[in-house]
Amino acid sequence: MGEPIASEKILLEVSKLEVVYNKASIAIQGVSLKVPEKSIVAILGVNGAGKTTTLRAISGFLGSDNADIKDGLIQFEGRKLNGKLPHEIAREGVILVPERQKIFETLTVKENLLAGACRIKGKGNIKEAIDKVYFYFPVLQKRSNEVAGYLSGGERQMLAIGSALLCTPRLLMPDEFSLGLAPLIADFLSTVLQSLSNDLGLTILLVEQNAMAALKIADYGYIMENGRIVFEGTPQKLMSHEDVQEFYLGIGKVGTKSYRDVKQYSRTRRWWS
Repeated sequence: MGEPIASEKILLEVSKLEVVYNKASIAIQGVSLKVPEKSIVAILGVNGAGKTTTLRAISGFLGSDNADIKDGLIQFEGRKLNGKLPHEIAREGVILVPERQKIFETLTVKENLLAGACRIKGKGNIKEAIDKVYFYFPVLQKRSNEVAGYLSGGERQMLAIGSALLCTPRLLMPDEFSLGLAPLIADFLSTVLQSLSNDLGLTILLVEQNAMAALKIADYGYIMENGRIVFEGTPQKLMSHEDVQEFYLGIGKVGTKSYRDVKQYSRTRRWWS
C-alpha cells in the first residue's frame, strides 16, 4: 500500500476506524488514512460510501447522527481526538465545512463572517482576516451587506468556506464542495482551495463525488466503497487505473464491467496489488 508524501509531517492520522449507526449498523470499518501537513488529500467515492461519516467522526459531529466510534484511533499532531466534543476539536484547528446547513441564511454575508471570527481577537485582526476572505472570494465583498439566504449555491459555498477560514483552521475539511454547482464554479472553488494550500500552507482533507475535480488539486487520494478504503494513491496512479477511469472518471471501456464486479474485485484482491 502506498504512503502519502512520506517526507512530510503527518498532521492527521486515522487508524482502523469503525463507526456504527444506531448501535447496530456498521457505517465504516477499518478505515485508515494519513494527511500530511500542507497537503491536499481527497476521499472519493459514490454516495453512501462512508466519506461524510469519516469527516464527521474526525470532527466530532457523529453524536447528532446517532452514531458512535466503536474502534480505531484518530490523532491530530499525535493528540487523540476520540471522545472530544466538536468545539474542542475545532479549538485544535480541525474545521469541517458541512455538506448541508453551511450558512446562517437570515444574517448578512458580513455577519456570517463575523460569526466565524469569534476566535480572532482585536478589530484590526478581524478586519484583516475578513479582507483575506474577500481577496479569495471577491463576490462576497460585493455582497457583504446582503442577506445570505439570497445568495446563489456557489456563493453560499464560498461563504461557507470563507466562514471556516475565519475559524483559523489548521486542517480544513470541505464536504462535497462542488455538489450541485456548475462546472465553472466548481473549477473556481478547486482553484481557491489549491491556492489556500499553496499560499497559506493550509492542510485540506476533502470529500468529493466528483473525482476529476478533486484529483486535479489533490496530492493524494483514497477511494471508499461500502465503508472501506479499497484503493489509494497519487492522482496520477488513480487516474491511470482502468477501474477508476471507468467508474469514477467516466472514461475507459464503459460497459465492459458492472459496478458489482468492481466491488467483488475489491473484496478479493486489493486494486493496487
